[in-house]
Amino acid sequence: MAGEQSSVTVNGVAYRWPRRPVVVVCIDGGDPAYLRRFLDDGALPHIARFVAEGFGTVADGSMPSFTCPNNMSIITGTPTSKHGISGNFYLDTATWQPVVMTGPELLRGDTILAKFADAGAKVVSITAKDKLRRQLGKGLDVRQGHVSFSSEYASSCTLADNGIENVLEFVGMPQPGMYSMELSLFVLEAGVKLLAQRRPDLLYLSLTDWVQHKYAPEEAEALRFYRALDDAFGRLAALDATVALTADHGMSDKSNAAGEPNVIWLQDILDARFGAGTTTVICPITDAFVGHHGALGGFVRVWSRGAVSARQIIEHIAGIDGIEMALDREAVCARFDMPVDREGDVAVVARHDVCIGSSASAHDLSGLEGHRLRTHGGVSETQVPLILNRPLTEAYKLKAAGQRLKSWQIFDFAINGTA
Repeated sequence: MAGEQSSVTVNGVAYRWPRRPVVVVCIDGGDPAYLRRFLDDGALPHIARFVAEGFGTVADGSMPSFTCPNNMSIITGTPTSKHGISGNFYLDTATWQPVVMTGPELLRGDTILAKFADAGAKVVSITAKDKLRRQLGKGLDVRQGHVSFSSEYASSCTLADNGIENVLEFVGMPQPGMYSMELSLFVLEAGVKLLAQRRPDLLYLSLTDWVQHKYAPEEAEALRFYRALDDAFGRLAALDATVALTADHGMSDKSNAAGEPNVIWLQDILDARFGAGTTTVICPITDAFVGHHGALGGFVRVWSRGAVSARQIIEHIAGIDGIEMALDREAVCARFDMPVDREGDVAVVARHDVCIGSSASAHDLSGLEGHRLRTHGGVSETQVPLILNRPLTEAYKLKAAGQRLKSWQIFDFAINGTA
């Protein structure tokens, strides 16, 4: 029987059978600065209670600090070197075309959800953007009573594809827009309803970072969003669940005093020095919805077509103001535990207040009008919260005290580390 299982092993980690439902929430773009400000103001009573009665710390996310790598790290309990998803795109040097990295076939290893489902648990995976849904749902057979859908396509869910139908009616909300806080809030409302009515063993709820891209912690809309998050977290906890909160990455202001983006147009710089077509810059933050960041982030990859070496590229760009580091493939993978076979010849990381693009002509920044550019991708955005609504066992208190925690350890701490 499923409930009689003692543990489930996933990617080398043994997870005990949950004693109550476990809900892990990835607050996309959830920089600790938002929580620090709003907790200091007394605006988040449920999260404040979680920290006081349970556990709270700042952990390190995976590099690059983008959505896909970190969600996959969380859902597999491994670094990117193990699961292989190190951005939204990498370059296929056989064709010199960028390859989308959001397909489940590119994810290495098992997900915690799928392995528990195979063992008889009931699981739920809800994401804001559909780009994550298939990867998070790798190996998950929704015909067995599991649920996997995105709020982006909530209006078109089917039992065959998602394990649920009539989602808008079920949640009691209209179809949210892609550029709205409701896209995230829909995920949480659906999670609360499914927890109350179906009581699954594991729930993974992944939000979107539209609010944090658009609004700094001191802005009223950010406070409104976090108050809504706090309310939903409180309702999840009231249903006798273990609630675990983390984020995929932080968020930094990367605009100058005039409000214009601080951008290094790296492809233009390389073309001017080595000639057009000699190198290819890939911005792995790019996805189908770039209006809130213009496909600009704090990490890019450079591939050489052979006429110029990684060392020559690094020597030319390392001294540019705003570049924090430029490393060759082996060095960056060793430093940040990333997959070597999907890395460029050179990885370039920006300083906290700077972003990197390819060519100025290749980026549409019209969606940023009226707002400062806030984005992520670099080392400066790897710090994320790790919060549990229940106290740690003595063994896990020692584990937390003896190391800097990684966000991908959150399922371990939520399942194995709470009383």
